Amino acid sequence: MNAPTNPKELELQTVEFKLDGKTIVSYEGETILKAAKRHGVDIPHLCFKDGYRPDGNCRACVVEINGERTLAPSCCRSATPGMEVKANSERAVKSQKLVLEMLLSDMPDEGFKWVGDSKEEEQQNQHGELSTWAARMDVTVRPELKALRREKVASDISHPAMAVNLDACIQCNRCVRACREEQVNDVIGYAMRGGHSEIVFDLNDPMGDSTCVACGECVQACPTGALMPKGLIGSQTVDRKVDSVCPFCGVGCQITYNVKDEKIVSVEGRDGPANHNRLCVKGRFGMDYIHNPQRLTKPLIRKAGVPKDENAIQNPQDWSTVFREATWEEALEVAGGGLKKLKDKHGLKVLAGFGSAKGSNEEAYLFQKLVRTGFGSNNVDHCTRLCHASSVAALLEGVGSGAVSNQVNDVEHSSMIFLIGSNPTANHPVAATWFKNAAKRGAKIVLCDPRSTEISKHAWRTMQFKPDTDVAMLNAMIYTIIEEGLVDQDFIENRANNFEALKENIKGYSPEAMAPVCGIPAETLREVAREFATTKSAMVLWGMGVSQHVHGTDNARCLIALVSITGQIGKPGSGLHPLRGQNNVQGASDAGLIPMMFPNYQRVDNPAAHAWFEKFWDTPLDQKPGYTVVEIMHKITAPDSDPDKIRGMYVEGENPAMSDPDLNHARHALASLEHLVVQDIFMTETALLADVVLPASAWPEKVGTASNTDRMVQMGKKAINPPGEAKPDLWIIQQIAKRMGLNWSYQGPDDGVAEVYDEMRQAMHAAINGITWERLEKESSVTYPCLSAEDPGRPIVFNDKFDTKDGKVKLVPADIIPANERPDADYPFVLITGRQLEHWHTGSMTRRATVLDAIEPMATVSMNGEDMTQLGVSAGDVITVQSRRGEVGIHVRRDDGTPRGVIFIPFAYYEAAANLITNAALDPFGKIPEFKYCAVKLAKGGHAAPVMGYGTNDPKRQKVTSVS
Repeated sequence: MNAPTNPKELELQTVEFKLDGKTIVSYEGETILKAAKRHGVDIPHLCFKDGYRPDGNCRACVVEINGERTLAPSCCRSATPGMEVKANSERAVKSQKLVLEMLLSDMPDEGFKWVGDSKEEEQQNQHGELSTWAARMDVTVRPELKALRREKVASDISHPAMAVNLDACIQCNRCVRACREEQVNDVIGYAMRGGHSEIVFDLNDPMGDSTCVACGECVQACPTGALMPKGLIGSQTVDRKVDSVCPFCGVGCQITYNVKDEKIVSVEGRDGPANHNRLCVKGRFGMDYIHNPQRLTKPLIRKAGVPKDENAIQNPQDWSTVFREATWEEALEVAGGGLKKLKDKHGLKVLAGFGSAKGSNEEAYLFQKLVRTGFGSNNVDHCTRLCHASSVAALLEGVGSGAVSNQVNDVEHSSMIFLIGSNPTANHPVAATWFKNAAKRGAKIVLCDPRSTEISKHAWRTMQFKPDTDVAMLNAMIYTIIEEGLVDQDFIENRANNFEALKENIKGYSPEAMAPVCGIPAETLREVAREFATTKSAMVLWGMGVSQHVHGTDNARCLIALVSITGQIGKPGSGLHPLRGQNNVQGASDAGLIPMMFPNYQRVDNPAAHAWFEKFWDTPLDQKPGYTVVEIMHKITAPDSDPDKIRGMYVEGENPAMSDPDLNHARHALASLEHLVVQDIFMTETALLADVVLPASAWPEKVGTASNTDRMVQMGKKAINPPGEAKPDLWIIQQIAKRMGLNWSYQGPDDGVAEVYDEMRQAMHAAINGITWERLEKESSVTYPCLSAEDPGRPIVFNDKFDTKDGKVKLVPADIIPANERPDADYPFVLITGRQLEHWHTGSMTRRATVLDAIEPMATVSMNGEDMTQLGVSAGDVITVQSRRGEVGIHVRRDDGTPRGVIFIPFAYYEAAANLITNAALDPFGKIPEFKYCAVKLAKGGHAAPVMGYGTNDPKRQKVTSVS
């Protein structure tokens, strides 16, 4: 890596040297190229890219150094005291221009990459950075050189997202470094020798047939257009660039939208604190979902006499027989009026609201405020109930805060990275790059998961434990640490409570006793435990494989105990990090979009908090916690005599008809509602059961903030307007509030978003008081807790105390609690569900993105090859997966990383909805469903839906092919 240029970070020593006769100052280890640029001297360069390892192979940046016989590449040469450098000497400039001319002479007549604000500038810059430097250096190619250009290389357009034109390749190796050193995907290489040398994908495969994961890092790195986004071949002129934040996973990558003709034509990674220019396939190539022709553009009202049929919501593309178009005034009156009518008739407990983790903090805050002050109850929840509710319950109990202790890229300082129940290369791809980078520099990754996933290639140890045995495995590690005297005694004595109870509880959990339970050899359990306890710094990161169990809270309690008894928390590279799934699931929870907590996790049944919010909102509030997502579904089908029976719902940007467990029951419940209002950007499976559908705005169409998994509050900016008559979500929420009798008056641009944020900031003053709207507009990202304008924010918390009443961590013993439903003779397999790289959540967005749908169009079930042989099926065949609640027909994908007796199904496909099968049994503390474990049986054959995504009608796509 290049030496940082900020001396405040590392207190770097300075070096004085002469550049073109002037004395300048560089920092120790800084290259001549970077020092020159800081002092306003631009030296041509092509193989160099800021942030990448300098390679020095193009020689466009050579400079003359007094006393040295040969010219030196300034990109990989550091200045020394007294050195005299000439970047603009006749000899240096002549060499620089010669390199540019020779490279330019080999370029094709038409470039893939044109950059400019005018046609003239486009022609000047048709080969990207190479043309730009040639123009600046006044380089023209002599005819004699042009006549000697290399033989034309055929283009490769086999990949859905990217085009390869090696005719424009200058072999600078930036793409190789991007792929192998930054993203660590190891797809792009450099093959052959001399004049036959070339860039290759895997074993010289077409890019579309390679193992490329389409992160696009190579595209962003390429200086000439040899690698291009497919949709941008031709003119690169755009109307404007808008900085924002990625709307997909919780990593919170900062991005730049390129807008042309009021469409987002491409996305670039920005140097944000969470991603440092990196993106994944969704962030770079998945943004065109907002331009899908199925966008809702007008308010819709259910036609009179059309029943709600939960059995007829497959493929919700043609809704014209169900709904009629309406004006906004009519739709809002029916929507808000229907909710108010139910409240007035039946009381305060009969309404509920599902908010969204895909929207902004401001929307989440305003939505929960609407439910509490307008509906009159705390019946408000969102998808955190379906992902990390148990993690938050354990963290609040143990350390007093539901947020992460350290940020993801703090693994740079970790000597061990303990990953459990997470598949980061698929679910958090940019975060996974930090893990892979750490492994390359020597950190030990320990992967703990029932499935052996891609990150295992980089792991020091992979502990592939039996599903549902997390507590057994973790308690065996805790046992080893205590038994062998490896605890951090000082930490236990000064910063922990209840250690003796923990010590007593684990007496029966020796590795030898737990090995047959969890399937990990005792010696491996002891080895990993010893390394965790004695290593300099260990970070624990986990996903929903930990949380989505009836014992999810106990799983997280064990992780808290593991870091506490070893003192691996409250310092760089050590701590607890539940990786958040959606872009704003952290922020939505912080803002109070949960039934038992006001904003900033203040319990609704805490008298002091209750009184404060009653005064702050000037409204009487319900003193009891509301119902959670799954509980609300049960309350909808409660008898009419139940005073808490849910009769009406307002759903903003959620899709419970796809995301809830036991979908047959959930869909029946939604169809049973007397009044359902759905606010979304597409006609989702949930919207098809609504009485009123309100067309909303996608993330790039509005202004707002989101809080990522790292506790960074980040600014999202509006790139384009919503289509048709679609409206910003914040406006719609305020209109519903008005019709519920609330007298809100948020003023200012974008429906008063800054005023809403400031009110939220007051409600969350203990966390974000120092993060003003103006500060975010200026800085884009600020980490909380941040209590004043001068506070830079705290990336690492719990340095000296925890957020508990006494400042100490509470250790909570955990025992083995079996899954609610175990395999038996009738249902012998275990089903695990989850996400995949290309698709996200319920697929309503990503499956409407052209590239993402093209790469992964078909629902598949992953199976071990031996199980496939026993069942008599091959990759691509159809099988039927059945549980006690439902069944799906689905195509088989071979995956030997999935153990025998286990299958894996992603939950993004409506035509093979995994949650038709899953178990709605709840963790008693986090109230989270057991998505990660249920019993199923398999049968060869069955009916699978055609291979097509939302809005894809290409008959070629319906051909079933092998997906192994």
